Amino acid sequence: MDSRDEELWEEFHRVVNMTSRELSEWLRTQSATPEDEEYPDQAGSHLGQRVLEILGKRKTDLGDDDFNVMRRVIDRVYGQRRDDLESTAGEAHWRHRLMSIGHDPLKPAT
Repeated sequence: MDSRDEELWEEFHRVVNMTSRELSEWLRTQSATPEDEEYPDQAGSHLGQRVLEILGKRKTDLGDDDFNVMRRVIDRVYGQRRDDLESTAGEAHWRHRLMSIGHDPLKPAT
């Protein structure tokens, strides 16, 4: 892993401020319908599932697709937030959309 990949890893984990458990529970909650109850591991958006997969990996296990997903998530969060990521209240649908990719805007920045 080169220094750019290391920086991307660090930034991804700064932006994705929900734990894998919190994200998994959120995705299941958001997708709770009779059809989805049968497949809880597939709950939520594809991007949300990919974030969850990356959270379960070690740095050394990341592939090019993982790095692309990490960049996409970082870009999406910064596109909807200030750069400092300080906790901010907003409309529920905005918060829920960000939470579906692992970022809770109400959590304080670390």
